[in-house]
Amino acid sequence: MAYKISEDCLACGTCMSECPVEAISEGDIYVIDPEKCTECGTCASVCPVEAPKLDK
Repeated sequence: MAYKISEDCLACGTCMSECPVEAISEGDIYVIDPEKCTECGTCASVCPVEAPKLDK
């Protein structure tokens, strides 16, 4: 179960630079590649608006 970024994303880039497996891509709303995501939670811990959530 990978993380997914919600529409609350500000596209600030904070999560992208912190992802240890480079699973996050830029866009209007950033996107996490579920194949690369290791569910470490780093993106969620650094996001100022708590946009990354576990995709259930």
